[in-house]
Amino acid sequence: MNSKMKEKSEAVLDMSPTSTVEGGVEDIYGEDRATEDQLITPWTFVVSSGYNLLRDPRYNKGLAFTEKERDVHYLQGLLPPAVIPQELQERRLMQSLRGYEVPLNKYVALMELEERNERLFYKLLIDNVEELLPIVYTPTVGEACQKYGSIFKCPQGLYISLKEKGRILEVLKNWPERKIQVIVVTDGERILGLGDLGCQGMGIPVGKLALYTTLGGVRPSACLPITIDVGTNNEQLLKDEFYIGLRQKRATGKEYYDFLDEFMKAVKQNYGEKVLVQYEDFANHNAFELLAKYGTTHLVFNDDIQGTAAVVLAGLGASLKLLGGSLADHTFLFFGAGEAGTGIAELIAVAISKKTNVPVEEARKNIWLVDSKGLIVNARKESLQAHKKPWAHEHKPVNNLLDTVKAIKPAAIIGTSGVGQTFTKEVIEAMASINKRPLIMALSNPTAQSECTAEEAYTWSEGRAVFASGSPFPPVEYNNKLHIPSQANNCYIFPGFGFGLVMAGAIRVHNDMLLAASEALASQVTEEHYGKGMIYPPFGNIRKISAHIAANVAAKAYELGIATRLPQPADLLKYAESCMYTPNYRSYR
Repeated sequence: MNSKMKEKSEAVLDMSPTSTVEGGVEDIYGEDRATEDQLITPWTFVVSSGYNLLRDPRYNKGLAFTEKERDVHYLQGLLPPAVIPQELQERRLMQSLRGYEVPLNKYVALMELEERNERLFYKLLIDNVEELLPIVYTPTVGEACQKYGSIFKCPQGLYISLKEKGRILEVLKNWPERKIQVIVVTDGERILGLGDLGCQGMGIPVGKLALYTTLGGVRPSACLPITIDVGTNNEQLLKDEFYIGLRQKRATGKEYYDFLDEFMKAVKQNYGEKVLVQYEDFANHNAFELLAKYGTTHLVFNDDIQGTAAVVLAGLGASLKLLGGSLADHTFLFFGAGEAGTGIAELIAVAISKKTNVPVEEARKNIWLVDSKGLIVNARKESLQAHKKPWAHEHKPVNNLLDTVKAIKPAAIIGTSGVGQTFTKEVIEAMASINKRPLIMALSNPTAQSECTAEEAYTWSEGRAVFASGSPFPPVEYNNKLHIPSQANNCYIFPGFGFGLVMAGAIRVHNDMLLAASEALASQVTEEHYGKGMIYPPFGNIRKISAHIAANVAAKAYELGIATRLPQPADLLKYAESCMYTPNYRSYR
């Protein structure tokens, strides 16, 4: 197979264990920008041709096959005579998608497109990212997971259940691709704000990896979605005749952790030390445990903890242009003390510590958290979970959010509770009485779980709020001024962050790399954006943003000595751009 592609490029990522920037495994599928103009051979195990070629989503071009390609690859008669370019195919499909009124129908149509024409699928997503992002990910992906058993048609990733205990390595080898760069794995216990969806949580790894390619430029062939099925405690699913997972209660304790340990060891054995494993939507107690246990031995990343933290820190950093002062000058209040809340709080403390040269313990003192029992204070310390204890400060107990706002007087309230409509009119009005420009971040997903809407935040603050949310909200006009809500979506960070890790061949994730990603994102907010009240750049520029984030993360990996792809490219930004996947059709021999 390698003999079919002689040309090599510094921009082609090499996934072999001994790879260097100069050479190694070639881009055999023609996925990267650097190989756009090269002829490729449509290989599977043999050269694809005829009917099989039309059924191979990686190579199928539909009516875009040229007359010459139809002759060479035995396609004459298998297609109508018209030759239609990819751009026209895209317009036709977008017109069709816009005809659906129900978002879930759009989701199903897009997944069907991916199964028959991979490049056209990504072409649609990349060119129409702001329109289609809410379809392939939050909020629509939440409904898709809830109904996954009913809409399931063909597997899009690996399902590893307790039935495979003792032979997980064997199961991994069933996946046809060998050069995997990024794995997104879930056990389905805490899907968005929807709870335990068991095996049907597969929609999350599939959606995340689609965004790794669309937004970050990671090759589709290098992405592997995995669902770990250890059962579900969702009684409704267990009784559902269409449920596709194990019909048993969740495994816990030693049985659970032994199974995950076998999985992590098998991943490293099969794919090497440089494969990124992203944990997604694990329950809080397991998420923290897994990240702590494998963070020193594997390249692991938890988007709910670290990705959310980096994207929120970027928004806070950018908001200082509107609020004034530095991070250390402000007090922050979190409503929600789970993995997202404590993860964000810790990265803010690390950032303050590095800027002011004070210990992290000291930096934590201006960051307060509220959980279901009220403000986290020293008097509750003995009964707190381990991840909450660092945030127990000296203060009298406060039982509700409104009284906490009045007592703490924060510059920003950050909602990560998963409980909708908790930033009430009284809470927003209290924030507006304390601050000239109150920062309101209602981050819980999906939309129904958002702590407040953009319209509520702007109206109740008399148009003075700086607002960001986890799910998208439309622009709001208040007092003849148009306010553009910012979306603090993890999609800003994790695709570029992961791509930067892959690009550098990093072997561990370090907090400094998260700070580098956050700074890169904040730097993309312009004066024009600030004028509209935005603290994140528009999604239309996401690939450019991801390239900057990847370059910053890779540079930090080289600086920390944990990058293995040597020598370091002279221009990391240019290198990142050239390595990014492009969905344009290739010409076939």
